[in-house]
Amino acid sequence: MQATLDSNLSALTDPGALVPVAVAHGDGIGPEIMDATLRVLLAAGARIQPLPIRVGEAVYKEGHTSGFTPDTWDTLRAAGVLLKAPITTPQGGGYKSLNVTLRKTLGLYANVRPCRSYAPFVPTLHPQTDVVIIRENEEDLYAGIEHRQTREVVQCLKLVTRQGCERIVRYAFEYARAHGRKKVTALSKDNIMKLTDGLFHEVYREIGAEYPDIAQEHQIIDIGTARLATRPERYDVIVTLNLYGDIISDVAAEITGSVGLAGSANIGPSFALFEAIHGSAPDIAGQNLANPGGLLQAAVMMLGHLGQHEVAEKVQNAWLRTLEDGVHTPDIAGEHTTQKVGTREFADAVIARLGQTPAQLPAARRSPGQLVLPPAPPAPRDVTKTLVGTDVFFEWAEADRDPQALAETLQAHTGGALRLNMITNRGVKVWPGGQQETRRADHWRCRFLAPEGQSVSHEDVVALLSGLLGSGLDFIKTEHLYTFDGVPGFSMGQGQ
Repeated sequence: MQATLDSNLSALTDPGALVPVAVAHGDGIGPEIMDATLRVLLAAGARIQPLPIRVGEAVYKEGHTSGFTPDTWDTLRAAGVLLKAPITTPQGGGYKSLNVTLRKTLGLYANVRPCRSYAPFVPTLHPQTDVVIIRENEEDLYAGIEHRQTREVVQCLKLVTRQGCERIVRYAFEYARAHGRKKVTALSKDNIMKLTDGLFHEVYREIGAEYPDIAQEHQIIDIGTARLATRPERYDVIVTLNLYGDIISDVAAEITGSVGLAGSANIGPSFALFEAIHGSAPDIAGQNLANPGGLLQAAVMMLGHLGQHEVAEKVQNAWLRTLEDGVHTPDIAGEHTTQKVGTREFADAVIARLGQTPAQLPAARRSPGQLVLPPAPPAPRDVTKTLVGTDVFFEWAEADRDPQALAETLQAHTGGALRLNMITNRGVKVWPGGQQETRRADHWRCRFLAPEGQSVSHEDVVALLSGLLGSGLDFIKTEHLYTFDGVPGFSMGQGQ
Protein backbone atom coordinates (compact mmCIF):
# COMPACT_ATOMS: atom_id res chain seq x y z
CA MET A 1 0.00 0.00 0.00
CA GLN A 2 2.99 2.33 0.51
CA ALA A 3 3.77 1.97 -3.19
CA THR A 4 0.21 3.08 -3.99
CA LEU A 5 0.56 6.17 -1.81
CA ASP A 6 3.93 7.05 -3.34
CA SER A 7 2.60 6.66 -6.88
CA ASN A 8 -0.45 8.79 -6.08
CA LEU A 9 1.65 11.58 -4.68
CA SER A 10 4.17 11.44 -7.50
CA ALA A 11 1.31 11.75 -9.97
CA LEU A 12 0.81 15.29 -8.69
CA THR A 13 3.94 16.39 -10.55
CA ASP A 14 1.74 16.14 -13.64
CA PRO A 15 -0.84 18.95 -13.31
CA GLY A 16 -3.29 16.97 -15.41
CA ALA A 17 -2.99 13.71 -13.52
CA LEU A 18 -5.99 12.52 -11.56
CA VAL A 19 -5.36 10.95 -8.16
CA PRO A 20 -7.62 7.97 -7.37
CA VAL A 21 -9.60 8.51 -4.17
CA ALA A 22 -11.91 5.85 -2.72
CA VAL A 23 -15.27 7.40 -1.87
CA ALA A 24 -17.88 5.98 0.52
CA HIS A 25 -21.27 7.72 0.37
CA GLY A 26 -22.28 6.27 3.72
CA ASP A 27 -25.70 6.06 5.36
CA GLY A 28 -28.37 8.48 6.54
CA ILE A 29 -27.35 11.97 5.42
CA GLY A 30 -24.12 10.57 4.00
CA PRO A 31 -25.12 10.42 0.30
CA GLU A 32 -26.45 14.01 0.40
CA ILE A 33 -23.39 15.59 1.97
CA MET A 34 -21.01 13.50 -0.15
CA ASP A 35 -22.72 14.58 -3.37
CA ALA A 36 -22.55 18.22 -2.23
CA THR A 37 -18.87 17.89 -1.28
CA LEU A 38 -17.83 16.22 -4.53
CA ARG A 39 -19.64 18.88 -6.56
CA VAL A 40 -17.67 21.59 -4.78
CA LEU A 41 -14.34 19.77 -5.19
CA LEU A 42 -14.80 19.11 -8.89
CA ALA A 43 -16.00 22.67 -9.52
CA ALA A 44 -12.85 23.94 -7.78
CA GLY A 45 -10.64 21.85 -10.07
CA ALA A 46 -9.62 19.10 -7.67
CA ARG A 47 -7.51 16.58 -9.56
CA ILE A 48 -9.14 13.47 -8.13
CA GLN A 49 -10.75 10.38 -9.60
CA PRO A 50 -13.49 9.19 -7.22
CA LEU A 51 -13.65 5.40 -6.88
CA PRO A 52 -16.98 4.51 -5.21
CA ILE A 53 -17.01 1.73 -2.63
CA ARG A 54 -19.98 0.10 -0.92
CA VAL A 55 -19.76 0.13 2.86
CA GLY A 56 -22.22 0.60 5.66
CA GLU A 57 -25.66 -0.39 6.84
CA ALA A 58 -26.95 -1.95 3.63
CA VAL A 59 -23.80 -4.06 3.37
CA TYR A 60 -24.16 -5.17 7.00
CA LYS A 61 -27.70 -6.28 6.30
CA GLU A 62 -26.57 -8.29 3.29
CA GLY A 63 -24.67 -10.49 5.73
CA HIS A 64 -21.24 -8.86 5.70
CA THR A 65 -20.74 -8.27 9.44
CA SER A 66 -17.60 -6.22 8.78
CA GLY A 67 -19.63 -3.66 6.81
CA PHE A 68 -17.52 -4.23 3.66
CA THR A 69 -18.12 -6.07 0.42
CA PRO A 70 -15.27 -8.46 -0.50
CA ASP A 71 -13.92 -6.23 -3.29
CA THR A 72 -13.65 -3.14 -1.06
CA TRP A 73 -10.10 -3.80 0.07
CA ASP A 74 -8.86 -3.99 -3.52
CA THR A 75 -10.26 -0.53 -4.23
CA LEU A 76 -8.80 0.88 -1.03
CA ARG A 77 -5.37 -0.52 -1.88
CA ALA A 78 -5.58 0.96 -5.37
CA ALA A 79 -6.37 4.40 -3.96
CA GLY A 80 -4.44 4.75 -0.70
CA VAL A 81 -6.89 7.50 0.33
CA LEU A 82 -10.52 7.31 1.41
CA LEU A 83 -13.08 10.12 1.70
CA LYS A 84 -15.89 8.69 3.80
CA ALA A 85 -19.36 9.95 4.71
CA PRO A 86 -20.91 8.86 8.05
CA ILE A 87 -21.74 5.17 8.48
CA THR A 88 -24.49 3.60 10.58
CA THR A 89 -23.49 0.49 12.52
CA PRO A 90 -26.64 -1.56 13.26
CA GLN A 91 -27.39 -2.10 16.93
CA GLY A 92 -27.00 -5.60 18.35
CA GLY A 93 -24.39 -8.30 18.60
CA GLY A 94 -22.27 -9.49 15.73
CA TYR A 95 -21.85 -6.14 13.99
CA LYS A 96 -18.39 -4.61 14.05
CA SER A 97 -17.77 -0.87 13.89
CA LEU A 98 -16.60 -0.17 10.36
CA ASN A 99 -14.76 2.94 11.53
CA VAL A 100 -12.76 1.02 14.12
CA THR A 101 -12.06 -1.79 11.62
CA LEU A 102 -10.72 0.68 9.05
CA ARG A 103 -8.50 2.49 11.53
CA LYS A 104 -6.99 -0.66 13.00
CA THR A 105 -6.67 -2.72 9.80
CA LEU A 106 -5.03 0.12 7.85
CA GLY A 107 -2.80 1.25 10.74
CA LEU A 108 -4.39 4.71 10.97
CA TYR A 109 -2.88 5.47 14.34
CA ALA A 110 -3.29 9.28 14.34
CA ASN A 111 -6.70 10.92 14.39
CA VAL A 112 -6.47 14.68 13.78
CA ARG A 113 -9.51 16.87 14.48
CA PRO A 114 -9.14 20.66 14.13
CA CYS A 115 -11.91 22.61 15.86
CA ARG A 116 -12.20 26.35 15.20
CA SER A 117 -14.88 28.96 15.85
CA TYR A 118 -16.23 31.11 13.01
CA ALA A 119 -17.60 33.96 15.11
CA PRO A 120 -19.59 36.06 14.74
CA PHE A 121 -21.07 34.34 11.70
CA VAL A 122 -21.70 31.01 13.43
CA PRO A 123 -23.20 31.43 16.92
CA THR A 124 -20.85 30.34 19.70
CA LEU A 125 -20.10 31.23 23.30
CA HIS A 126 -16.39 30.73 22.65
CA PRO A 127 -15.30 32.85 19.66
CA GLN A 128 -11.56 32.34 20.28
CA THR A 129 -11.60 28.54 19.95
CA ASP A 130 -8.84 27.19 17.71
CA VAL A 131 -7.71 23.80 18.98
CA VAL A 132 -6.51 20.58 17.36
CA ILE A 133 -7.32 17.25 19.03
CA ILE A 134 -4.80 14.52 18.20
CA ARG A 135 -6.10 11.16 19.34
CA GLU A 136 -4.46 7.75 19.48
CA ASN A 137 -6.59 5.71 17.11
CA GLU A 138 -5.87 1.97 17.47
CA GLU A 139 -5.65 0.95 21.13
CA ASP A 140 -7.23 1.64 24.52
CA LEU A 141 -10.75 0.33 25.14
CA TYR A 142 -11.35 0.42 21.39
CA ALA A 143 -9.48 -2.84 21.15
CA GLY A 144 -13.01 -4.16 21.70
CA ILE A 145 -11.93 -7.12 23.82
CA GLU A 146 -14.93 -7.78 26.05
CA HIS A 147 -16.17 -10.78 28.01
CA ARG A 148 -19.14 -11.65 30.12
CA GLN A 149 -17.47 -13.44 33.00
CA THR A 150 -20.26 -14.06 35.50
CA ARG A 151 -24.00 -13.66 35.72
CA GLU A 152 -23.50 -10.13 36.99
CA VAL A 153 -20.20 -8.88 35.55
CA VAL A 154 -18.82 -8.04 32.12
CA GLN A 155 -15.36 -6.70 31.43
CA CYS A 156 -13.60 -4.65 28.75
CA LEU A 157 -9.82 -4.76 28.46
CA LYS A 158 -7.92 -1.49 28.13
CA LEU A 159 -4.76 -2.14 26.10
CA VAL A 160 -2.06 0.52 25.84
CA THR A 161 1.36 -0.10 24.28
CA ARG A 162 4.55 1.89 24.60
CA GLN A 163 4.93 1.97 20.82
CA GLY A 164 1.39 3.28 20.40
CA CYS A 165 2.02 6.03 22.95
CA GLU A 166 5.35 6.96 21.37
CA ARG A 167 3.87 7.23 17.89
CA ILE A 168 0.93 9.45 18.81
CA VAL A 169 2.87 11.71 21.18
CA ARG A 170 5.63 12.25 18.62
CA TYR A 171 3.00 12.89 15.95
CA ALA A 172 1.43 15.60 18.14
CA PHE A 173 4.73 17.41 18.68
CA GLU A 174 5.69 17.15 15.01
CA TYR A 175 2.25 18.41 14.00
CA ALA A 176 2.62 21.38 16.35
CA ARG A 177 5.99 22.28 14.83
CA ALA A 178 4.83 21.88 11.23
CA HIS A 179 1.68 23.96 11.77
CA GLY A 180 3.25 26.71 13.90
CA ARG A 181 1.43 25.67 17.08
CA LYS A 182 2.97 26.73 20.38
CA LYS A 183 1.74 24.25 23.01
CA VAL A 184 0.92 20.56 23.35
CA THR A 185 -1.30 19.48 26.25
CA ALA A 186 -1.58 15.80 27.21
CA LEU A 187 -4.76 14.53 28.88
CA SER A 188 -4.99 11.24 30.78
CA LYS A 189 -6.34 9.67 33.97
CA ASP A 190 -3.11 8.36 35.45
CA ASN A 191 -4.14 9.21 39.00
CA ILE A 192 -6.50 6.20 38.76
CA MET A 193 -5.19 4.03 35.90
CA LYS A 194 -1.59 4.23 37.01
CA LEU A 195 -0.23 1.62 34.59
CA THR A 196 -2.10 2.23 31.33
CA ASP A 197 -2.59 5.99 31.48
CA GLY A 198 0.59 6.16 33.51
CA LEU A 199 2.54 4.76 30.56
CA PHE A 200 1.04 7.41 28.27
CA HIS A 201 2.05 10.20 30.66
CA GLU A 202 5.53 8.74 31.08
CA VAL A 203 6.05 8.61 27.31
CA TYR A 204 4.72 12.17 26.96
CA ARG A 205 7.38 13.40 29.39
CA GLU A 206 10.13 11.44 27.66
CA ILE A 207 9.34 12.61 24.14
CA GLY A 208 8.44 16.12 25.23
CA ALA A 209 12.03 16.60 26.39
CA GLU A 210 13.04 16.45 22.71
CA TYR A 211 10.86 19.50 21.89
CA PRO A 212 12.02 22.32 24.20
CA ASP A 213 10.67 24.91 21.75
CA ILE A 214 7.06 23.82 22.41
CA ALA A 215 5.22 24.59 25.66
CA GLN A 216 3.99 21.47 27.45
CA GLU A 217 1.48 20.57 30.15
CA HIS A 218 -0.37 17.51 31.38
CA GLN A 219 -3.86 17.54 32.88
CA ILE A 220 -6.19 14.92 34.27
CA ILE A 221 -8.86 14.23 31.64
CA ASP A 222 -11.85 15.28 33.75
CA ILE A 223 -10.62 18.78 34.61
CA GLY A 224 -9.13 19.09 31.13
CA THR A 225 -12.52 18.36 29.57
CA ALA A 226 -14.21 20.87 31.86
CA ARG A 227 -11.71 23.58 30.97
CA LEU A 228 -11.93 22.75 27.28
CA ALA A 229 -15.70 23.26 27.49
CA THR A 230 -15.45 26.58 29.33
CA ARG A 231 -12.05 28.05 28.37
CA PRO A 232 -11.07 26.44 25.06
CA GLU A 233 -8.85 29.36 24.13
CA ARG A 234 -6.23 28.13 26.60
CA TYR A 235 -5.58 25.05 24.44
CA ASP A 236 -3.61 24.76 21.22
CA VAL A 237 -2.86 21.08 20.47
CA ILE A 238 -4.23 18.33 22.71
CA VAL A 239 -2.90 14.75 22.56
CA THR A 240 -4.70 11.95 24.35
CA LEU A 241 -5.77 8.33 24.33
CA ASN A 242 -8.46 6.86 22.11
CA LEU A 243 -11.67 7.03 24.17
CA TYR A 244 -10.87 10.40 25.73
CA GLY A 245 -10.04 11.85 22.33
CA ASP A 246 -13.29 10.62 20.84
CA ILE A 247 -15.28 12.39 23.55
CA ILE A 248 -13.40 15.67 23.82
CA SER A 249 -13.18 16.20 20.05
CA ASP A 250 -16.98 16.24 19.94
CA VAL A 251 -16.98 18.66 22.89
CA ALA A 252 -14.50 20.92 21.12
CA ALA A 253 -16.41 20.79 17.83
CA GLU A 254 -19.76 21.51 19.45
CA ILE A 255 -18.56 24.61 21.30
CA THR A 256 -17.41 26.12 18.01
CA GLY A 257 -21.07 26.29 17.03
CA SER A 258 -21.89 22.88 15.62
CA VAL A 259 -20.38 19.41 15.53
CA GLY A 260 -21.42 19.51 11.87
CA LEU A 261 -18.56 21.90 11.07
CA ALA A 262 -15.64 19.64 11.97
CA GLY A 263 -13.65 17.34 9.72
CA SER A 264 -11.25 14.60 10.69
CA ALA A 265 -8.10 13.01 9.28
CA ASN A 266 -6.98 9.47 10.11
CA ILE A 267 -3.34 9.03 9.21
CA GLY A 268 -1.12 5.98 8.96
CA PRO A 269 2.24 5.23 7.35
CA SER A 270 0.68 4.13 4.04
CA PHE A 271 -2.98 5.16 4.04
CA ALA A 272 -5.16 8.15 4.93
CA LEU A 273 -8.89 8.41 5.65
CA PHE A 274 -10.85 11.68 5.80
CA GLU A 275 -14.34 12.05 7.27
CA ALA A 276 -16.73 14.32 9.12
CA ILE A 277 -16.78 13.65 12.84
CA HIS A 278 -20.57 13.58 13.16
CA GLY A 279 -22.88 10.62 12.71
CA SER A 280 -25.29 9.60 9.97
CA ALA A 281 -28.29 11.50 11.43
CA PRO A 282 -30.98 9.23 9.95
CA ASP A 283 -33.73 11.45 11.43
CA ILE A 284 -33.04 14.16 8.82
CA ALA A 285 -31.86 11.94 5.97
CA GLY A 286 -33.30 12.72 2.54
CA GLN A 287 -34.74 16.08 3.63
CA ASN A 288 -32.04 18.37 2.18
CA LEU A 289 -31.33 19.72 5.69
CA ALA A 290 -27.86 18.41 6.49
CA ASN A 291 -24.81 20.63 6.76
CA PRO A 292 -22.05 19.37 4.42
CA GLY A 293 -19.48 21.57 6.17
CA GLY A 294 -17.84 18.83 8.24
CA LEU A 295 -17.25 16.57 5.25
CA LEU A 296 -16.12 19.54 3.17
CA GLN A 297 -13.56 20.38 5.87
CA ALA A 298 -12.36 16.77 5.77
CA ALA A 299 -12.05 17.05 1.98
CA VAL A 300 -9.98 20.24 2.32
CA MET A 301 -7.64 18.34 4.65
CA MET A 302 -7.48 15.55 2.08
CA LEU A 303 -6.53 17.97 -0.71
CA GLY A 304 -3.71 19.33 1.43
CA HIS A 305 -2.57 15.79 2.13
CA LEU A 306 -2.49 15.12 -1.62
CA GLY A 307 -0.47 18.26 -2.28
CA GLN A 308 -3.31 20.10 -4.04
CA HIS A 309 -2.86 23.18 -1.86
CA GLU A 310 -4.21 25.75 -4.29
CA VAL A 311 -7.49 23.86 -4.64
CA ALA A 312 -7.70 23.35 -0.88
CA GLU A 313 -7.28 27.11 -0.31
CA LYS A 314 -9.85 27.95 -2.99
CA VAL A 315 -12.46 25.64 -1.45
CA GLN A 316 -11.77 26.75 2.11
CA ASN A 317 -11.92 30.46 1.27
CA ALA A 318 -15.16 30.03 -0.68
CA TRP A 319 -16.66 28.13 2.28
CA LEU A 320 -15.58 30.86 4.71
CA ARG A 321 -17.01 33.55 2.44
CA THR A 322 -20.30 31.64 2.29
CA LEU A 323 -20.47 31.62 6.09
CA GLU A 324 -19.64 35.34 6.18
CA ASP A 325 -22.39 36.11 3.68
CA GLY A 326 -24.90 34.49 6.00
CA VAL A 327 -25.80 31.56 3.76
CA HIS A 328 -26.38 28.89 6.41
CA THR A 329 -27.92 25.48 6.88
CA PRO A 330 -30.50 25.27 9.70
CA ASP A 331 -28.09 23.85 12.31
CA ILE A 332 -25.93 27.00 12.34
CA ALA A 333 -28.58 29.64 11.65
CA GLY A 334 -28.46 32.70 13.89
CA GLU A 335 -28.56 36.48 13.91
CA HIS A 336 -26.04 36.71 11.05
CA THR A 337 -28.04 34.39 8.79
CA THR A 338 -29.30 36.11 5.65
CA GLN A 339 -30.46 33.00 3.84
CA LYS A 340 -31.35 29.62 5.34
CA VAL A 341 -30.65 26.94 2.76
CA GLY A 342 -30.57 23.20 2.31
CA THR A 343 -27.66 20.88 1.57
CA ARG A 344 -27.74 21.28 -2.21
CA GLU A 345 -28.21 25.03 -2.08
CA PHE A 346 -25.33 25.44 0.35
CA ALA A 347 -23.03 23.61 -2.05
CA ASP A 348 -24.27 25.88 -4.87
CA ALA A 349 -23.44 28.92 -2.74
CA VAL A 350 -19.89 27.70 -2.10
CA ILE A 351 -19.38 26.97 -5.80
CA ALA A 352 -20.60 30.46 -6.68
CA ARG A 353 -17.91 31.94 -4.40
CA LEU A 354 -14.95 29.93 -5.67
CA GLY A 355 -12.14 32.40 -6.25
CA GLN A 356 -13.36 34.75 -3.49
CA THR A 357 -11.80 35.20 -0.07
CA PRO A 358 -13.44 36.04 3.27
CA ALA A 359 -13.60 39.69 4.26
CA GLN A 360 -13.42 39.25 8.04
CA LEU A 361 -12.53 35.66 8.90
CA PRO A 362 -8.84 34.78 8.44
CA ALA A 363 -8.31 33.54 4.90
CA ALA A 364 -6.97 30.03 4.37
CA ARG A 365 -3.23 29.81 3.99
CA ARG A 366 -1.10 27.03 2.63
CA SER A 367 -1.05 24.13 5.05
CA PRO A 368 1.79 21.62 5.25
CA GLY A 369 -0.93 18.98 5.02
CA GLN A 370 -1.16 15.92 7.20
CA LEU A 371 2.10 14.47 8.40
CA VAL A 372 3.04 10.95 7.39
CA LEU A 373 5.66 9.76 9.86
CA PRO A 374 7.53 6.55 9.07
CA PRO A 375 6.71 3.65 11.35
CA ALA A 376 9.19 3.48 14.19
CA PRO A 377 10.27 0.03 15.40
CA PRO A 378 9.82 -0.46 19.12
CA ALA A 379 12.95 0.50 20.98
CA PRO A 380 14.60 -2.55 22.59
CA ARG A 381 14.34 -2.38 26.33
CA ASP A 382 16.24 -4.88 28.44
CA VAL A 383 14.24 -5.64 31.56
CA THR A 384 14.18 -8.51 33.98
CA LYS A 385 10.69 -9.99 34.03
CA THR A 386 9.90 -12.16 37.04
CA LEU A 387 6.75 -14.16 37.76
CA VAL A 388 5.75 -13.56 41.39
CA GLY A 389 2.11 -14.64 41.54
CA THR A 390 -1.27 -14.84 39.88
CA ASP A 391 -4.73 -13.34 40.20
CA VAL A 392 -7.48 -15.96 39.99
CA PHE A 393 -10.98 -14.68 39.28
CA PHE A 394 -13.99 -16.58 40.57
CA GLU A 395 -17.72 -16.47 40.10
CA TRP A 396 -19.09 -16.95 43.62
CA ALA A 397 -22.63 -15.99 44.57
CA GLU A 398 -23.29 -17.44 48.02
CA ALA A 399 -26.21 -15.77 49.77
CA ASP A 400 -24.17 -13.73 52.27
CA ARG A 401 -21.13 -13.30 50.00
CA ASP A 402 -18.86 -13.30 53.03
CA PRO A 403 -15.23 -12.81 51.89
CA GLN A 404 -13.96 -14.53 55.04
CA ALA A 405 -15.83 -17.70 54.04
CA LEU A 406 -14.38 -17.51 50.54
CA ALA A 407 -10.88 -17.04 51.93
CA GLU A 408 -11.21 -20.06 54.20
CA THR A 409 -12.37 -22.24 51.29
CA LEU A 410 -9.44 -21.09 49.14
CA GLN A 411 -6.87 -21.63 51.89
CA ALA A 412 -8.20 -25.12 52.54
CA HIS A 413 -7.45 -26.13 48.94
CA THR A 414 -4.15 -24.37 48.28
CA GLY A 415 -0.61 -24.63 49.48
CA GLY A 416 2.87 -24.77 48.06
CA ALA A 417 4.72 -21.73 46.72
CA LEU A 418 1.71 -19.43 46.31
CA ARG A 419 -0.31 -18.10 49.23
CA LEU A 420 -3.56 -16.15 49.29
CA ASN A 421 -2.67 -12.48 49.70
CA MET A 422 -5.94 -10.61 49.27
CA ILE A 423 -9.44 -10.70 47.78
CA THR A 424 -11.05 -7.80 45.93
CA ASN A 425 -14.55 -7.31 44.60
CA ARG A 426 -14.90 -4.94 41.63
CA GLY A 427 -11.41 -3.68 42.47
CA VAL A 428 -12.09 -2.92 46.17
CA LYS A 429 -10.22 -4.95 48.76
CA VAL A 430 -12.65 -6.95 50.93
CA TRP A 431 -10.19 -9.41 52.56
CA PRO A 432 -8.28 -9.22 54.80
CA GLY A 433 -10.17 -6.40 56.39
CA GLY A 434 -12.74 -4.68 54.25
CA GLN A 435 -15.91 -2.86 55.17
CA GLN A 436 -19.43 -4.23 55.57
CA GLU A 437 -20.89 -1.40 53.48
CA THR A 438 -19.03 -2.45 50.32
CA ARG A 439 -21.43 -3.85 47.74
CA ARG A 440 -20.27 -7.26 46.52
CA ALA A 441 -20.97 -8.66 43.09
CA ASP A 442 -20.45 -12.31 42.15
CA HIS A 443 -17.03 -11.55 40.65
CA TRP A 444 -14.02 -11.98 42.94
CA ARG A 445 -10.34 -11.39 42.28
CA CYS A 446 -8.18 -13.55 44.56
CA ARG A 447 -4.49 -12.71 44.58
CA PHE A 448 -1.89 -15.40 45.25
CA LEU A 449 1.70 -14.28 45.75
CA ALA A 450 5.05 -15.86 46.47
CA PRO A 451 6.76 -14.84 49.70
CA GLU A 452 8.36 -11.41 49.37
CA GLY A 453 11.55 -11.46 47.33
CA GLN A 454 10.84 -14.87 45.81
CA SER A 455 9.68 -15.92 42.36
CA VAL A 456 7.49 -18.78 41.17
CA SER A 457 7.22 -20.88 38.04
CA HIS A 458 4.38 -21.68 35.67
CA GLU A 459 4.37 -25.12 37.23
CA ASP A 460 3.59 -23.49 40.58
CA VAL A 461 0.60 -21.72 39.03
CA VAL A 462 -0.66 -24.96 37.49
CA ALA A 463 -0.29 -26.68 40.88
CA LEU A 464 -2.31 -23.89 42.50
CA LEU A 465 -5.13 -24.27 39.98
CA SER A 466 -5.06 -28.04 40.33
CA GLY A 467 -5.59 -27.67 44.06
CA LEU A 468 -8.46 -25.24 43.49
CA LEU A 469 -10.28 -27.83 41.39
CA GLY A 470 -11.31 -29.56 44.58
CA SER A 471 -12.87 -26.44 46.05
CA GLY A 472 -15.99 -26.57 43.89
CA LEU A 473 -15.42 -22.91 42.97
CA ASP A 474 -15.71 -21.74 39.36
CA PHE A 475 -12.49 -19.96 38.41
CA ILE A 476 -13.14 -17.99 35.24
CA LYS A 477 -9.86 -16.24 34.52
CA THR A 478 -6.25 -16.00 35.63
CA GLU A 479 -3.81 -13.14 35.23
CA HIS A 480 -0.12 -13.71 35.90
CA LEU A 481 1.64 -11.16 38.09
CA TYR A 482 5.12 -10.03 37.11
CA THR A 483 7.72 -7.60 38.29
CA PHE A 484 9.86 -5.73 35.77
CA ASP A 485 13.28 -4.88 37.12
CA GLY A 486 11.76 -5.42 40.54
CA VAL A 487 8.85 -3.02 39.98
CA PRO A 488 5.37 -4.58 40.21
CA GLY A 489 3.63 -4.68 36.84
CA PHE A 490 0.18 -4.91 38.41
CA SER A 491 -2.17 -2.65 40.29
CA MET A 492 -3.13 -3.01 43.92
CA GLY A 493 -6.71 -3.23 45.18
CA GLN A 494 -8.43 -0.06 46.30
CA GLY A 495 -8.49 0.17 50.05
CA GLN A 496 -4.99 -1.26 50.53
